[in-house]
Order: sequence, then C-alpha cells, then structure tokens
Amino acid sequence: MTGPTLHRTGSGKPLLLVHGLGATAHAWDMVLPALARHREVITFELPGHGMTAAEADSGTFVGLIRSMNALFDEHGLTGIDVVGSSLGGRIVLELARLGRVGNCIALDPGGFWQGWEAKYLAITLGASGRLLRLIRPLLPRIAAHTLTRGATLLQLVNRPSGLDPAMTAHELRAFADTSTFGALVQDLSTGPSQPGPAAPSTGNLVIGWGRQDRLCLPRQAARAKAAFPSAKLYWFEDCGHFPMWDQPQEAVELILATTA
Repeated sequence: MTGPTLHRTGSGKPLLLVHGLGATAHAWDMVLPALARHREVITFELPGHGMTAAEADSGTFVGLIRSMNALFDEHGLTGIDVVGSSLGGRIVLELARLGRVGNCIALDPGGFWQGWEAKYLAITLGASGRLLRLIRPLLPRIAAHTLTRGATLLQLVNRPSGLDPAMTAHELRAFADTSTFGALVQDLSTGPSQPGPAAPSTGNLVIGWGRQDRLCLPRQAARAKAAFPSAKLYWFEDCGHFPMWDQPQEAVELILATTA
C-alpha cells in the first residue's frame, strides 16, 4: 500500500510523534533533537498533510484512524509509545482506546468540546485557514518578527518569542495548504466527542494541557480525564495549545518520564 513515509532519527526504544490538524512533521522540530538523544523518534505526516497525499476518507476523523490502523499494520507499530498534539492528541487517545499503543501522551487533544465550544472551534479555525491562504506570500516575513508572529498565532501560542521563524513559516504555510483542512474542521466540530477509556493493554497515559490554550479550552481537560480515568492530567503553565512550542524543555521531560 502507499501511505505516509516514516522518518526515523536517534536510537533507543521507538517513539512515534503524531502532529495536529494542518501541521507537518516539522511541528516537532523544537523537541526532536532532545528526544532523539534518548529514543528512536519516528515522525510522519497524516494523509492530506505535508508530503502525504490525501485518501478518499482523509477529511474525516474516522478516515484518519483507518489510515493510522493501516500504518500500524504495515510497519508493525502495535504497542509503540506515542505522543500526539491537538488532532494528533485525539488520534493517540483513540489508538489507546483500541489497544494499539504502549505509553501514550496526548497534548491538548481535540474531541472534548461541547455546545458553543464546537461552533467556536469551527468559526475560529475556519477563519484562520482563510486568512492564512489570503496572506500566504507574506508568511515568511510575518514569522520573522515576534510581534506579527504572535498576532498570527494568538489562538495557539502563548510565548511567540521562543519560536524559530523558519519553522513557524513552514507550519503556517502548511496550515494554509492542507487540502483536507476545511473538511476536517467541519467533521471534527460536528462529530461526536472522543470516547474512552483506554484499553487495559495501554501503558502510562498522560493528558497534557496548556493553561492558556485558546483553541481547546482548559475546561475541556476535565472531560478528557473523565473519558480516560486511567490518565494522569498534567498542566503546562504559561502555555497555549502547543506545549512543544511554548514549553519545549518541559514537554521533553514529560515525554521521557512517561515513556521511560
């Protein structure tokens, strides 16, 4: 079959990283070198994202899970330790529910919004996507300066000064270019909440949340913990939707401790 290409770096026990909606494998650049000093780190890009072509059902969460199950079967990944961010966080929780993963860290996972929060997600993410497509030629210049970088990433990042401009520009362009972006926003905002619990075969399970997350609001963390009662809930202070961007060293320490 054809599907995502796996990229491996480092040595040690394998660790799979799953990026979020509109992102690419480069979303992990700020934590990858530190993780690779201790683990064999595997990155890839979801169907419809980055260099991976979309499949017929890649505009739905169910379709992405089908693709992930196929990826696990093709590469023998069952039982691997996983980390996911945002949509990737929800994906790894679903894989934990299905009994496919070992130790599991979900960073600010989607799937736990209710009522007006779902409309808020659809409206704000949809508007962000349209804006980024409109200003795409300007994104490298926007990413080069802390003030404009912070304004563009206001909903996602709490510490824009710490971001690498090149990585930021790359991810903003990817956000604008993701072919399944609109379909996934619609599917995620109107679909059911993420069910639990994790399968008994799952190892350590941690749900990490940024205190200043303006996309998946912190109030949703209690729902995630209720759905996955075996999980430990970990709070990142001074942190938005992406702990690996706002608190990279702390994120590395949490990942290594959870998967030791």
